[in-house]
Order: sequence, then structure tokens, then C-alpha cells
Amino acid sequence: MTNASGTRGPIRVLVVDDHELFRQGVCTILSRAGDLEVVDQAEDGRQAVEKCRQHLPDVVLMDINMPVCDGLEATRQIKREHPYVKILILTVSDAEESLFEAVKSGASGYVLKNASPTEVIDSVRRVSAGEPVIPGNLAMQIITEFSKPVVRPVQQQVEQLTEREIEVLRYLSAGATNKDIANALFISENTVRNHVRNILEKLHLSNRVQAAAYAVREGYVMKKEEN
Repeated sequence: MTNASGTRGPIRVLVVDDHELFRQGVCTILSRAGDLEVVDQAEDGRQAVEKCRQHLPDVVLMDINMPVCDGLEATRQIKREHPYVKILILTVSDAEESLFEAVKSGASGYVLKNASPTEVIDSVRRVSAGEPVIPGNLAMQIITEFSKPVVRPVQQQVEQLTEREIEVLRYLSAGATNKDIANALFISENTVRNHVRNILEKLHLSNRVQAAAYAVREGYVMKKEEN
């Protein structure tokens, strides 16, 4: 199998939480999936940053509230140093305002701490594949928040996108998955992932949610006949 880094092998995961019992439980759940490998654990954000440098995991399961360095600051540091490492927030509630800040910082979504083992495993697989893990109700709130006007030279950035990348960007605005886009454009999912990566690089964005919000704000949305 191919992991998020494009190499053959399991999806490599770093688990970060200050509660050892919970952390060990998550590691046990992930280890039961044949395509996932827990490369290490961390008990605070500072350790998470250090162990990301050491292991370069594909996905980080990140708690928010931790001593020494919290999950938000750790997320910012990791995304600055390793833009392609996917971060999935562990949280007790999807009502936390910090989830908005986490996504702004580069997280690809969140999973509740009371989620089933199947949901946790599926969430790790999805973010590794470049898909956001954010329920619809919160996704719309995040897109609304990110769609607020900002002062920056955006048009020059859009001109750097190819016609195909703009097509993909329109599908992102509608919340389409890699599979949806691949089927609609008659290309492979791997090609879609490459296009999404290029879009994020050219627009200086951290994840697909930010790309969707950007598309909505700048008018690059799906037309009715395209749905």
C-alpha cells in the first residue's frame, strides 16, 4: 500500500496526549489496523514537535489541552517545519472554539475522544489521503469564518493555477472528496492529490478547508450545471 508520503508501506502515526491511559488505548486501536503503524508517542506539544522531526510521520493525532506546549502551538510549529504532515485533532467536544483555531493553524480536522475504534482508524486514513475530517455542521461554520474578506494580493496567486487546478479548486469549494473529483474529471485519485498539493502550495494555504473557503471568497465555486 502507499502512504501519504507516496512511498509503499503503512501510514505512520504519532499519537500525542498527556493522559497516558488514553494515549495507550489509541495506540492499541491503531495497531490493530494492518495499514497503520504507531511510530511513537508524545505527552505534550514540545515532545510532539521533537518527535515529528525525528520520525516524520504521515499523521499526528494531536490533543489540544496539554502542559508545556498545547496542541495548537504544536500544530503551528509542525506545519511550519513539515507542511505535508497531516494533523488530526483529538477533542472531547466539537463545540470547542479552539477547533476553529486548530484548522486555521493547519489541522485537517478532528476526531472525538469518544469515537468508535472504526471511526478513529477511518479518520486517520482519510486525512492521510488528503481529505478533511470535519462534520458538515462545523465545516460550514469554518468555511463561513474563513470566507471573511482579507487584504492580500490574491489575484496574482490565482493566475498561477493551471486550468485543471482551477477545476479542482471549484470541486473543493463544494466539499468533494478526492474520489468524487477523480470520477468527475476522469483522472486518478493520485493525480487529484497532486493537484490539491499544488493548489495549497501556490495559494499558501494549509489544508482543503482553507482552500474551499478561499474558493468561496474569491468566486471559484461550482456552477449549478457542474453539480
